[in-house]
Amino acid sequence: MSNFQRDGSISNSHVGRAFEQRARKILADHGLALELNHKVPCGLRNLKKDHAFDLGSEDPKVIVECKSQTWTSGGNVPSAKMKNWAEAMFYFHMAPPDYRKIFFVERSQRAGREETLLGYFRRTQAHMIPHDVEFWELDRDSDRCTIFKH
Repeated sequence: MSNFQRDGSISNSHVGRAFEQRARKILADHGLALELNHKVPCGLRNLKKDHAFDLGSEDPKVIVECKSQTWTSGGNVPSAKMKNWAEAMFYFHMAPPDYRKIFFVERSQRAGREETLLGYFRRTQAHMIPHDVEFWELDRDSDRCTIFKH
């Protein structure tokens, strides 16, 4: 049986929650006090339904999706995770336009290559990314972030 848990973790959901808390602290250090599971009405045309973003605020209007996925242990693309990232872009697209949109990810360097998982996603899925999304890439072992605009 394959085990897709992150090495040393209890579960992937524990990894995700810990990463959300880490992102929340770092964004607070940048002046953004955000709450967990922030709900915003999203939808196409006039049909809206609340979607819970990982982090967010109404003042200022900010929504954040957090992802701490990595390349597979064999250095392959985690294709199911990339679909999840594309889904996050779709929710950003359906969110009200007056929200600041941040996609906050953990830096994952591909073994033997210079490309990070975020770099790969931005390169291969540029057509899915709304123009106003900011990308924050957090080093795994420090609080250093690199910020990219689309």
